[in-house]
Amino acid sequence: MIDKITPRPSEQIADDLEALGVEKMQPVITGKKTYIAPFVNAEKPQYLVIEDSFPNGRPALEKGFGVYMADRNTVNLSERMKVTVCLNPVHSATGPLGVVLGYDLFAHMLNTNEDMMKMARMVAYDEGLPVVADPGILSPQAFVDELFNDRFPNEYLGDTNLRLAVDVSQMVGIRFGETVKAYVAKYGDASKLTAIPLGIAGWLRYMLAVDDEGNKFELAPDPMNEEIGEQLGDIVVGKPETLKDQLKPILSNERLFFTDLYKDGVGEKIEEMFREMIAGPGAVKATIHKYVH
Repeated sequence: MIDKITPRPSEQIADDLEALGVEKMQPVITGKKTYIAPFVNAEKPQYLVIEDSFPNGRPALEKGFGVYMADRNTVNLSERMKVTVCLNPVHSATGPLGVVLGYDLFAHMLNTNEDMMKMARMVAYDEGLPVVADPGILSPQAFVDELFNDRFPNEYLGDTNLRLAVDVSQMVGIRFGETVKAYVAKYGDASKLTAIPLGIAGWLRYMLAVDDEGNKFELAPDPMNEEIGEQLGDIVVGKPETLKDQLKPILSNERLFFTDLYKDGVGEKIEEMFREMIAGPGAVKATIHKYVH
């Protein structure tokens, strides 16, 4: 398991470095839209959990900052803790919604929008931690506490909501579906969930490429943008009656979510949340507020 949030180079950091006398720090955008710079802006916390299996011996890797040596099962549990519960689900649940709400920076959104912070905390604390598998070597509770106390509020990191919306279709299964399945296994269905269904509805609302004020925007790269766009093509923001059965092929797609969300008891809930989000200008903000209070 490896974890260190490292977004693309920040123009703000480049400006600060140049103000200190370090020359030619501005990022360069390549022809393939890759951002490169002479520096890397990243956070201090970092985790690298490695399977301790080196037949020919190894150096003392565990002396490195944030490096943990463990057996394979512990490595896998650490990865599941991060990807399915603690960190990545928060990004995927709130990042696309942040784009729709007009927020550029993820940290700024959480620091200034009380409802989005509540939603993020619900995803991790209220809905994720109750079903997380504890790897033992890392504390899920402490990991989440660090995220919300130190990592997520760090605006200097420069992580954007649009980056968090990249390739979400390829991630909803591992980031949402696994928790849904865990609830089904523990409670019989996933009807107890609220923030995760809200995040899924928010992702689909984002896929309409219309913000909460009714303005069009460009979607982040995703291999399913075209396919999902066609499935949602008849839905019009401001006309909730245009939502009929368009979401069913998506929410029941086990290739996407690793499960059928209707059979798990959350498909209809997501449809209703989505319907509320397309009511008109300001509907996304109002819907989030409704479900986090």
